[in-house]
Amino acid sequence: MKRKYPHLFSPLTIGGVTLKNRIIAAPMTYPILTSDGCLTPEAIAFYELRARGGAAVVTVSEVIVDSATGKYYPIQVTLDAPNAKDSLAMAARAVKRHGAVPSIELSHGGKYALTDGPALGPSNDYRDGVLIAREMTVEDMDRLLDAYGRAAKLCKDAGFEMMLIHAGHGWLLQQFLSPSTNKRMDEFGGSLENRARFPLMVIDRVRETVGPGFPLEVRVSAEEYLEDGYPFSELIDFCRMLESRVDLIQVSTGSHKGSFDKTHPSMFMERGVNVHYAEEVKKHVAAPVATIGALNEPAMMEEIIASGRADVVEMARALLADPYLPRKALTGRDDEIVRCCRCFTCMAERMTTGLRICAVNPVIGSEYELSFAPPPATPKTVLVAGGGPGGMQAALTAAQRGHRVILCEKSGELGGALKAERGIPFKSDLYRFVTVKARQLELAGVEVRLNTEVTPALAASIAPDVLIVAVGAEPVMPPIPGIDAGYVLPAAAAASSIDKIGKKVVILGGGLVGCETAVHLAREGREVTVIEMREDVCPDANARHRPLLIAELNKSVKCRTGLKGVRVEKDGLVCRDTEGNELFFKANTIIVAAGQRPLREVADSLRDCAPEVMKVGDCVKAGQVTQAVFRGHFAALDI
Repeated sequence: MKRKYPHLFSPLTIGGVTLKNRIIAAPMTYPILTSDGCLTPEAIAFYELRARGGAAVVTVSEVIVDSATGKYYPIQVTLDAPNAKDSLAMAARAVKRHGAVPSIELSHGGKYALTDGPALGPSNDYRDGVLIAREMTVEDMDRLLDAYGRAAKLCKDAGFEMMLIHAGHGWLLQQFLSPSTNKRMDEFGGSLENRARFPLMVIDRVRETVGPGFPLEVRVSAEEYLEDGYPFSELIDFCRMLESRVDLIQVSTGSHKGSFDKTHPSMFMERGVNVHYAEEVKKHVAAPVATIGALNEPAMMEEIIASGRADVVEMARALLADPYLPRKALTGRDDEIVRCCRCFTCMAERMTTGLRICAVNPVIGSEYELSFAPPPATPKTVLVAGGGPGGMQAALTAAQRGHRVILCEKSGELGGALKAERGIPFKSDLYRFVTVKARQLELAGVEVRLNTEVTPALAASIAPDVLIVAVGAEPVMPPIPGIDAGYVLPAAAAASSIDKIGKKVVILGGGLVGCETAVHLAREGREVTVIEMREDVCPDANARHRPLLIAELNKSVKCRTGLKGVRVEKDGLVCRDTEGNELFFKANTIIVAAGQRPLREVADSLRDCAPEVMKVGDCVKAGQVTQAVFRGHFAALDI
C-alpha cells in the first residue's frame, strides 16, 4: 500500500541494527524507581507503552554510570543494586517484544551532581567562596572511564541493543566541552581538541566495550546560550570528531542553566525551531543525524526526513500526549493523534508531587496498574451530560470499554472551556484536542447529541444505568458597577471576538487565563494592562510554564498587582489599591478573567437521575484540562 509518509516510515540501518522507521522515543525519566535506583514495573510499563505505540527505538533514561559522584536527582537509575541488571533486562524485553529497539542513556551530572562534598567537574567551581566542584584528576577520569565501560557492558548484557551517551544539556561531558565550565590549563582544557579529549575517551571506552556494529548515539547541544560558551561552529567541529566513532548524532540544544525553553521549546515558540541545527550539522558529517525539540506533526517530520534536513526525528513529550502517534501516522490517521500542547504539566508535576503525568493523556503515570483493569462484566447504558474535556474523555473511555454511550451537549459544539482557546495560535494544539476527541468519539460509536441539555426528564426518557455529569462552570463576573457594559467581555470570548476588541485593553484578573489572554492580545497589536488583586500574576500556572509566561508578559504587557477593580466607567476601569487610593486605567475594551464558578446547582439537580451518578470536571471544582480529563477517564473505568 502507498504510505502517506513514506520517508518517515522508511527503514534506516545504523551500526548493525535496522530501525523500522525514523522515529525514536527520546529519553524521558520516569521518577518512580526503587530506593536503590532500579526500574520498577511502573517505569518499565511507561517505556513499553512507547514501544507498543510504534516508535522504532525506545530510549530508557537516565542511567548514572557512577552513583557515588554522578546523580543529579535524588533517585536515578544506577547500576550498584544487586538486581540492577534484572530490572534493566525486563525493560529491554518489554520494548523488544513490540518490535522496537531498546536503547539506554548513559549520563553523569558532573559539577551539578548531588554529593556530600564537592562534586566532580572539569575545573574548580566556587559558590560564595565555598568549593562546590573540584577539578577532576587523571585518576578521577580513569575511574569514570571504567564506570562508563562497566555501565555499557551491564546494559548490553541486559539486552539493550543501542546506547545513547549524553554529551549535552550541561552534564559532565558538555562541561568538558564548554569553555564556560572548563578552565583547565592542561591537555584537557584550552583548545577544542583538548576540551573534547575526555568526552572522546568516554565514547571510545564505550565503543571498546560494546564492540563494532553496536549502535552508539551521542546527544550534543548545538548552542549553550551562555556568553562564554562554545560557538555552534565548534560544536560542528566536535561532531566531525564523533562521526567515525558513533552511528547517530542527536542534535539538541541548551545547557543546564537558563535555557530550559530552548531544550524543551515552549508553546510560545514555533514547532521545529531547533531543526536548523541538525540540518547544518548534517552538511558536515557522514554519520546519520537526529533532530529533537517539540516535534509532533507527521507532515513536518516527513518533510524533515524527505528533504534531508535530518535522518531521524526524536520525540519525548509528544509521545506522552499520544504514545500511538507513530502507528497512527503510519496508517494515515492523523486526525486521531492527540497533540502535545507544550503546557509542561509533565515536567512541573515532577517538581510538586514527584509523578510523571500528562494533561491530555490520563493513562500516563498509570500504565502499569491500568494493564490489570478488568473489562466490564455487563455492558451498560451510559449518559454523559456535558461535552467539555472531562465529558468527552469519560464518554470515550466508557465506549472503548464496551458500554453504550450517549453524550449530550447543551450548546451547539463540543469543547466546553477549551472553546476559549480557538484563535490563539500558541494554544492551537490544545484547541485541536476538541476535534481529535470528537473524531475518536465518532470512531468509538458514541452517540453525540448537540443542542441537548440533560434534564431529569431527558434522563428519565433514556433511563441510563450510569449518568456522568460534566456540565462545567460559568465565568465569574464581579458585581461591580458598569460590569454589564457592552465593551466588557469574559475572557472566554476574547479570542473569538478579536475584531471587537479595541486598541487599549484592560484585563481584570491576572491568573493563568488572564495572562495567556494578555499575551495573545499583545501579539495581536493591542496595548494590554493586566490588573490583579494578589501580589503576583499567574500563580496558578505550573512551575515550568510560569517563568516562560512571565517572560512573554514582560515583552509587551503591563502588569499591575495589588489592585481591586471597583467600577467600570465609560473610558476604562477604576481600581483601588491596598491603601484605598483609586487609580484609573483607560481602555476601549475590558476583559474579565476572574475565574470560573462550578455549576453545582445544575449538577445537583441530576443526582437522582440514574442508579449511579458521577460528577467530573469543572462542575465539581473549576480547574484545568488535566483534572477534567483524568477524572473523566477514571470515572468511566469505575463503571
